[in-house]
Amino acid sequence: MENVTQKLSIKEKIGYGFGDLASCLFWATVMSQLLFFYTDIFGLTGKAAGLMFFISRILDAFFDVVIGMTADRTKSRWGKFRPYILWGAVPLAVSAVLAFSTPEFSEAGKLIYAYATFILFMFLYSAVNIPYTALLGVISGDPVERTSASSFKFVGAYLGGFIVSATVLPLAAHFGGGNAAKGWQMTMGFYGVAAIIFFIITFLSTRERIQPIAKEKTSVKNDLKDLTKNVPWMLLFIVTILFILFVCIRLSVTTHYFKYYIGEQASPLLSHISNFFIQFILNPLYGIFGKEQIALLDVTHKFGFEVLTSVFNTLGQGLSLVGVLLVPWFAKIFGRKGGILILFVVALVCTGAFYFFKPENLLLIFIFQFFGSLTGGPISALLWVLYADTADYSEWKTGRRATGLVFSASIMSNKIGWAVGSMIAAFILDQTGFVANVIQNIDVQNGLRNMMSIIPVAIGSVAFIILAFFYKLDEPTMKKVKEELDARRKANDAEPKTV
Repeated sequence: MENVTQKLSIKEKIGYGFGDLASCLFWATVMSQLLFFYTDIFGLTGKAAGLMFFISRILDAFFDVVIGMTADRTKSRWGKFRPYILWGAVPLAVSAVLAFSTPEFSEAGKLIYAYATFILFMFLYSAVNIPYTALLGVISGDPVERTSASSFKFVGAYLGGFIVSATVLPLAAHFGGGNAAKGWQMTMGFYGVAAIIFFIITFLSTRERIQPIAKEKTSVKNDLKDLTKNVPWMLLFIVTILFILFVCIRLSVTTHYFKYYIGEQASPLLSHISNFFIQFILNPLYGIFGKEQIALLDVTHKFGFEVLTSVFNTLGQGLSLVGVLLVPWFAKIFGRKGGILILFVVALVCTGAFYFFKPENLLLIFIFQFFGSLTGGPISALLWVLYADTADYSEWKTGRRATGLVFSASIMSNKIGWAVGSMIAAFILDQTGFVANVIQNIDVQNGLRNMMSIIPVAIGSVAFIILAFFYKLDEPTMKKVKEELDARRKANDAEPKTV
């Protein structure tokens, strides 16, 4: 028998984090590059791509609930959730390669192919990622340990995002050798192999400890009824949709923003950083292998959108990772809810500042990305800890626990947010007159600037208000809930066993 408040080892927390590292090799690519891939590589219009995103992600959002309820009812020697991580890894990797492949079909044939492969990818992603995320709710009964495990989860997520931001465009160019479609396909194959390895590490290193108090079988009807009566969960559901819109609209057009609004830029700072990398890393390696040395750049060297986008996104992911590492400390001082509110204010201010930036304000763009990412990244980690709180709250109120449903329905809010956000971004591009791979008119440029600033700020402000004034599960309340649940488990002789 293991106590529900058992401390988790560093090894298990790291192993759990590898699961989001694997997931985000796919998801970060989809978030940041899919619209660019479909408009500039695959050949869809912004309107066609946006409609496809919306339809496929809405379908997948409802599939999330099915996966969550199915996982809740799964029984195996590995537990409820871990088997999905093991058996879904390879099919997910294959589907990602298919989704980022460009067939030589007619325009209608390519659109059908895009729908089929992207829907398949999203379904398989849900089949792996929902059980993986729900694992956070049963890995420990201690909120402090869950906060810590969540921080490791998001360390993995932002590390995956960091890798994608730094490598996806350069890898696509390298593997393609002038053939962009081939480059994107091979890049996703490379990510897929790495993801399979990371998912297996997660499966082998984690355990499920929390078992439901109720001994009777619960019905789907009761589970859904409990969820709809869980007011804190409902509020978080809405907040998550709005937060994802806040992130998604910006991220969907970041590559377009640098390609069509910022353009090529000379940056002395980037030149110095590049020269350091060339002089002390690349040239010594080239010397060992007898390759020709690379000449150093002068300060007037201009960087294209691939480099600027990679640096911008990599900076964002790196600082988000640093912010997530500080989550346990930050939450301990300000509380989980209080911490989110403080971080949200700074993130909103930093995002709004982009409205005033001109193409020549490159240094300011990177400075505000620095602080916006440092404060915006940890918000997601803290939101998932609050979701675990709502699962405990529901069990405390009803005597029934449906962890998989709580998290799958929560992930559904992510999918809805990404569906709507991607569609909004694509439709705005289309309405402003965007045409891929040409110089854009002033309406397109203003639309890109607005999508990087005032549009997400307006949406994020609504999320802040809901969380600040209506969400009531604070630290004292959750302390009471945890103590009573632990007492019930002891009374029912239902202390969880390691699976």
